[in-house]
Amino acid sequence: MKALCWHGKGDIRCETVDDPEIQDGRDAIIRVTSCAICGSDLHLYGGFVPGMKSGDVMGHETMGEVVAVGKDNTKLKVGDRVVVPFTISCGECDYCKRGLYSVCERSNPNGAEQAKQTGYPTAGLFGYTHMYGGIPGGQAEYLRVPYADVGPIKVPNGLTDDQVLFLSDIFPTGWMAAENANIQPGHIVLVFGCGPVGQFAIRSAFMMGAERVIAIDQVPERLQLARDAGAETIDFSEGDLQERIKTMTHGVGPDLVIEAVGLESHGSGGLMEKVQETIAGKMERPYALNEAIVACRPGGTISLPGVFVGVIPTMMGAFVGKGLTLKTGQTHVQRYLEPLMRKIEEGEIDPSFLITHKIKLEDGPDAYKMFQEKTDGCVKVVINP
Repeated sequence: MKALCWHGKGDIRCETVDDPEIQDGRDAIIRVTSCAICGSDLHLYGGFVPGMKSGDVMGHETMGEVVAVGKDNTKLKVGDRVVVPFTISCGECDYCKRGLYSVCERSNPNGAEQAKQTGYPTAGLFGYTHMYGGIPGGQAEYLRVPYADVGPIKVPNGLTDDQVLFLSDIFPTGWMAAENANIQPGHIVLVFGCGPVGQFAIRSAFMMGAERVIAIDQVPERLQLARDAGAETIDFSEGDLQERIKTMTHGVGPDLVIEAVGLESHGSGGLMEKVQETIAGKMERPYALNEAIVACRPGGTISLPGVFVGVIPTMMGAFVGKGLTLKTGQTHVQRYLEPLMRKIEEGEIDPSFLITHKIKLEDGPDAYKMFQEKTDGCVKVVINP
């Protein structure tokens, strides 16, 4: 089959690799009908995340048609259309039973090695380094799905791939980010980053009853999508960011801040940014996180769906001094699949609004470059193998 494979920083290739096969009775194989390039994939493309090996198949936002089912899998049958969560979860361990699917104890075959760095193992992920299992991803013609009797959700008749594909990651991730912020009616929510996760966080915040959402970015297309959702926007490259936030919140600050940027954030050239660059060596860049800490009103909450890998310089003094709360984590996708699918069925949201480019697998390497450089108005790339 054809697949997009990682071969080093900035080096994604469309290659022929072995077709996947059933390895366990709970497995399923799907023929991929749609997949997408995620902002987290750009962290791999940019060389920020260790643990990749040359030839690894990329991708963790995937859906398709079931073409083979393991003997112990009674949930799926050949011909089912399914969306596959990026988190791989056994459904049986204590964490899965508590709905904490992204910290499944069993699904990461390299969990013992991961635990040496993180203390405990967490769930295996598709196409996302050998720390998370080295499990081939879904930017390919076919995908093997472990624990396929737990993760995938069947797609109701009448819904298109474009409407449901993002249930695999970014819609539940944006929703959980808003849920972690504990949004209440009347709250002012500040969202750093208007990329795909930020867009779903904005819409989720409104669905949860936020009175106002203020969204920060500098890419015109992203800012326009945020305004389309009802958010007020700030281009962080223009003027003093913190003063503008205070002005827009009448001096009191936002109740809640969602930091949907992560390790590749960019600052506006201020003193804090220069200090951070000196300490961090321009690798992981926590500018957005630190700006979020400064921006949040005392006693407020910061929700962090943005990805970080290692040690970063953080404004912990301000965080503690202001009595802030931080909630974060990989998304427990399986927890949200059914309720969010219902929202799509009922017309409360159509996630296809985000798609700006549709390509074939062989165009993947160029699309990675376009997405990273944010050229041609690129916000979200969908691949139809």
